[in-house]
Amino acid sequence: MDIVSLIVQIIAGVVGGNAAGMSKQGMGPLLNSIFGGVGGVVLGQIVAAMTGEPGTVAAAGGGLDIPGLISSIIGGGAGGAVLTFIAGFIKSKMHPQ
Repeated sequence: MDIVSLIVQIIAGVVGGNAAGMSKQGMGPLLNSIFGGVGGVVLGQIVAAMTGEPGTVAAAGGGLDIPGLISSIIGGGAGGAVLTFIAGFIKSKMHPQ
């Protein structure tokens, strides 16, 4: 795990969280971004561990590890979307309008 992977997962999570927040379970841009970033890191690390990728985007020679990058983007985006949707769903059930 390196800092570049975490940044990619956070950014993908924020994008996924804001995309999921466009539904009626959205909590506003700030909370969608926060939940998306957290979900992106969590699921991004789980996907990296399950796929056997070390969770690094930067290759040893200073280049870019494409499978690691794709894994971080997919895991981060999906994690951000899922956590934001779940949190928004729970919030909407606790405070029905």
